[in-house]
Amino acid sequence: MWSEVDTLRESGKWYPLSKTLTERAMFQFAEQHGLDLVSVLPSMIVGGFLTSFLPYSLKISQALVLGDKEHYNLLSTINNAVHIDDAASAHIFLFECSNAKGRYICSSDDITVHDIAKFMSTKYPELQLPTELLMEIEEKKPIHLSSDRLLSCGFNFRYNFEDMYTDAIQCCKDKGFL
Repeated sequence: MWSEVDTLRESGKWYPLSKTLTERAMFQFAEQHGLDLVSVLPSMIVGGFLTSFLPYSLKISQALVLGDKEHYNLLSTINNAVHIDDAASAHIFLFECSNAKGRYICSSDDITVHDIAKFMSTKYPELQLPTELLMEIEEKKPIHLSSDRLLSCGFNFRYNFEDMYTDAIQCCKDKGFL
């Protein structure tokens, strides 16, 4: 299901609006020109990274441990995540899958900011988490994004929630962000 374009425009959410419009245009172009098109829709991508700067998804997913108050509010909206290597593997898998067509959600774990905080405080007690902020955020069941279509093609996720955040923290440490 695509995001509602009018709602995104009215709320000034330009990034998801541009992604939705671009994907729609790609599918329209592919249909008009007889092309097969596959779209991979990853949830929040978490894990190690190659860049010398902190990728935007990690600014959000690691906001608690980085003390990034600007991104705390976005972190509380995270409901799902996928390891960067699984997202890359899904792209390759679907490229090689002869019967792949259309849109595929790529999301391995349903998570909440409270799940992240519990994991971080247990595995990394030396990191100071803003517990007062967590008390202000209501704990809710995450909205599930189904990757059933991807899985039914034979794809398997290799990494879980703990792997994603362990790899992200280690990479942040190695690159001097922590």
